[in-house]
Amino acid sequence: MKMCLVLIIAASMAAQKTSAPTTNTASAETNQKRARAFLDEMVQALGGDNYLKVQDSRFEGRMGRFSHERSEGATIYLRFWQWPDKERLEWTKARDVVQVARGDAVYEITFRGVSPVDLSKDSQARIRSEERHHALEIIVRKWMRDPGTALFDEGPALAENHKVERITIIDAKSDAVTLSIDSETHLPVKKTFVIRDPQGYRDEIGEIFDNWKVVQGVNTPYNTLVTRNGELERQYFLGSAAYNTGLADSLFVPSLLAEGEKVK
Repeated sequence: MKMCLVLIIAASMAAQKTSAPTTNTASAETNQKRARAFLDEMVQALGGDNYLKVQDSRFEGRMGRFSHERSEGATIYLRFWQWPDKERLEWTKARDVVQVARGDAVYEITFRGVSPVDLSKDSQARIRSEERHHALEIIVRKWMRDPGTALFDEGPALAENHKVERITIIDAKSDAVTLSIDSETHLPVKKTFVIRDPQGYRDEIGEIFDNWKVVQGVNTPYNTLVTRNGELERQYFLGSAAYNTGLADSLFVPSLLAEGEKVK
């Protein structure tokens, strides 16, 4: 009788040991499917195929800078972008300060000419470069399509007075972004990610999206706040937006920009 009891207990323990990993795996798969469903709803809210097929954009508006929550002034800005990693920014009414990014290479063009930007020494340019690497279109059109990317549904939360679902996306290199997706509109309310400077110090960058408007079938945030470790750093107010305008590649070539070429 004792021998039978021992065998029953041993069999039960063995069953528990083998069933636990199966249960955990099933739970993880369910969580990932739920996260994928929320992200798919977000993509549809952003415009679906119209959003996924954007090849370039032109934004014009005003940008405000802040330091320790205090305004340091505002300026007119224009942003020209071409999929996947080309960007041109122009500041001031005269559009005489220009920065061009082609992948990881960044250049500044002023009346003095063209000069490469050292991201290890220019913290603002480095953060802006990281923002490009973690841009929403990169997350959606690259990370989400990579089989090595992991998705996690962290559950409901409150962000910027919106009821949201928090979804964390981790790529194959263990880089992570967390999206707070509005439970009603399915649009992203906030995006956060962590970067480290050359000395290893940690910075949490946040982007808060608001005042959405549909432009050419693409849902576009006309107000964007950028925070660094919880403090407001930049604020963007769009005045106009346009997509798939056929921007020329030459607009992102520093040597040509130095000649004073301006986009109409």
